[in-house]
Amino acid sequence: MSDGQMVIVEKLVKVYPGGTRAVSGVDFTVSQGEFFAFLGPNGAGKSTTMKVLSTLLRKTSGRVVVASHDVDRDPRAVRRSIGFAMQEVGLDDLVTGWDLLVLQGILYGQSRREARRRAEELLDLVGLTPVAGRKVGTYSGGMRRRLDLVAALVHRPPLLFLDEPTTGLDPQTRLTIWEYLTQLNKQGVTVFLTTQMMEEADRLCQRIAIIDQGQIVAQGSPRSLKAEVGGDVVHVTLASQGREDGRSSAEEAERLATGRSYVAAVERTGTSLTVRVKDGSAAVPDLLRVLHESGVAVTNLSVASPTLDDVFLKYTGRKIRVEEAKGDEVAATLRPWLGLRRR
Repeated sequence: MSDGQMVIVEKLVKVYPGGTRAVSGVDFTVSQGEFFAFLGPNGAGKSTTMKVLSTLLRKTSGRVVVASHDVDRDPRAVRRSIGFAMQEVGLDDLVTGWDLLVLQGILYGQSRREARRRAEELLDLVGLTPVAGRKVGTYSGGMRRRLDLVAALVHRPPLLFLDEPTTGLDPQTRLTIWEYLTQLNKQGVTVFLTTQMMEEADRLCQRIAIIDQGQIVAQGSPRSLKAEVGGDVVHVTLASQGREDGRSSAEEAERLATGRSYVAAVERTGTSLTVRVKDGSAAVPDLLRVLHESGVAVTNLSVASPTLDDVFLKYTGRKIRVEEAKGDEVAATLRPWLGLRRR
């Protein structure tokens, strides 16, 4: 591995015929064994970048190295080093889960004995051993997703690309998939994830990159990115009584909060205040004390920490939209390459 980096992207540019510039000088790395999320709104360059990394699309310029192999000079070696589970599950409904995995192993050059052993291991990993002899067409959506995931792991790739792996799944199945992915990562598999579910990226990933309009606009750990948004938000609801000085309780609370050194901003709406602070747990006791001493009655108070949705909104100017579509342009492009998985 190149200095412990599983993926190296330097000054990546992709211009499509006709002049559309999809990616404009992107730089990032993914360390060996890392769980990495690549986020971006539709049309930001996310899909194009993934195609280049997986050798499905030639770049215009820049340098891209995947598993120590240059994507232009040695694309076959790159493909042998990666697994790809796409949003649109591509499985043959007429074969059994067992036969599909064994066939896949043989097509990757494994002996029949090795392919059978690997199929048994993978089916056990995702809890599909009891249904291994059933045709894939009888599987539920969650079972198909799990089978598709391990089909990408038959050849023991050190790097796994996941495109929207849990979109459209029920919450329980989603949690199950997360547990499997966490287990794989702990076993040393590097995971490159694209998702529109911020909770998924926050829970699973050690590091995140956000791409917008063809450029990386933010990189870092979920915690560091959320810290950049600006601390916590304290929501205060006040009693609506008036005061002797003519001000409402909300007006007085706004004046008092604005004067505290730890307060970054205050917004008043009716009888409610939204107070932005660096550290909610440290600010709340003092804020309550000041309001109480001034005779301002608080009826409700809550503290909210920044989320990755807030981070995404800050850097892209829009909220991410979770789409329940069955596939996208990446899936369409992948079908020819993944034909050996469809039989």
